Amino acid sequence: MDQEKEIQELVIARLRTLPDGKEISMGADGEFTKEELIEHVRVNDAVGKKMIDVEMGFLRALKEGIFYDHNEFADNPA
Repeated sequence: MDQEKEIQELVIARLRTLPDGKEISMGADGEFTKEELIEHVRVNDAVGKKMIDVEMGFLRALKEGIFYDHNEFADNPA
């Protein structure tokens, strides 16, 4: 499996974890159900590519620790 296909599968797996019945706004592209977004990612159209970019940006930020401070809880014992 090539890297692009692996990334598509990763994004699809993450989309499958979203709650059923909710719509996700993609800005000017409109609102989509998770099933619609999965299909857009699968066919790799403009909306699917945007969703991949959004998810990969989130994962990169998470990896780099942007969403939390590694030392945030160090001085606060439970």
